[in-house]
Amino acid sequence: MKATGEVQTVVVCRKAVNTDLDKLAEIIHGYAEKGIMLPRSKEVLKYLLDTFVVAEADGELVGCGSLCQLGKDLVEIRSLGITDGFKGQGIGRMLVERLMEMSREMGISKVMALTYEVEFFKRVGFTVVNKEIFPEKVWTDCINCKKQHCCDEIAVLKQLV
Repeated sequence: MKATGEVQTVVVCRKAVNTDLDKLAEIIHGYAEKGIMLPRSKEVLKYLLDTFVVAEADGELVGCGSLCQLGKDLVEIRSLGITDGFKGQGIGRMLVERLMEMSREMGISKVMALTYEVEFFKRVGFTVVNKEIFPEKVWTDCINCKKQHCCDEIAVLKQLV
């Protein structure tokens, strides 16, 4: 995943495990400090650990993402983040593809996200939709969010085949 002439970095996506908690918390905290991701405590992350996938580059955890089931046919991709120095290398795409694979395995046909990275999601096959079509999301996370009444995230959706 590095430029031509450099040593190739091997990136692997896998399910998160307990030893990933500190790095997961660090990645999410970095995004939350910028106001672009909801914060998650280590306790919450431990509880949600089985919903996370991580990306490792040569053994170093460099990205994460999770799925949250919102309904019988709808999941949300959330907590999707890549550490600085590894952005733009296709790792986000790998994580999203793994999360969509998990959605298919669960028999779920719709995957949504709320994002500031609309162009990224468009490149992986999502389309922009009106976020009000997701009352499941509004009543799970949005109701507790400080941006609830002034949300500037964009909703994207992908229908799985």
